[in-house]
Amino acid sequence: MQSFSRDSRVKRRMRAEGYSAIAPSYDFFTENVNYRAYADRLCFLAGSLGIRPGSLVDLGCGTASLGIELAKRGFDVTGVDISCDMLAVAEKKSLDAGVRLRLINQDMTELSLGRRYRLIISTLDGLNHLDNFSAVRTTLKRVREHLSHGGAFIFDVNTVYKHKTVLGNSCFIFDSDRGYLGWQNDYLGKNRVRITLDLFVPEGNSPGASVWKRRSESFVETAYPVKKLLRALRDSGFKRVLLYDWLEKRPPRAESEKVLFVAV
Repeated sequence: MQSFSRDSRVKRRMRAEGYSAIAPSYDFFTENVNYRAYADRLCFLAGSLGIRPGSLVDLGCGTASLGIELAKRGFDVTGVDISCDMLAVAEKKSLDAGVRLRLINQDMTELSLGRRYRLIISTLDGLNHLDNFSAVRTTLKRVREHLSHGGAFIFDVNTVYKHKTVLGNSCFIFDSDRGYLGWQNDYLGKNRVRITLDLFVPEGNSPGASVWKRRSESFVETAYPVKKLLRALRDSGFKRVLLYDWLEKRPPRAESEKVLFVAV
């Protein structure tokens, strides 16, 4: 037991430090995400379940781009993330945006907020970052314990199809005057992909600077079959689950890259 506990602590620390170098520039390579559209979709889905703007938990909130949009729409957002560096960026962004967020440094597998909520979310493949499926099951149970009757957990995951076909052993390049990102993927088998990021940004984040800095990160994402996640949700006490092809209104297809779960 002691060995397992020590190993868990090591993995937790690695995940906590996984975005330390890239946190200040995280928004640069996720600027293609339409957070306003995502917030609108979440509001619509929540409203269809009779859930109106109120207290909400954003698991793996990162730099809080989505949380800020939801706060603007009337939600009282509590952002939870394992990375202190991400939360530091989130705090500054929320202040600049003129909204108040409650930010908590916590591992989602150990979620403990002392109250229940009607809505909890986890977006941009937060669950894919967990170490194994046991951690996913633990997180689902923690979430269920924090939901009130009729509450919902809305989350998205990268699919097995995306890991094998789209990410796989591919390399992507993002280039602008704000920075240069080299994104290398290595498929490790069993639906696992190691993602290595090399980011070059101008000194002081000032375009045209003569000195650029390099920041590098490496982490592993794991994809799980939808049926396996559905079984885990049922085992955790969720009674009804709706599935969507991410932000589309249609159900997921064989070639869907991301699936949105609405678990009630």
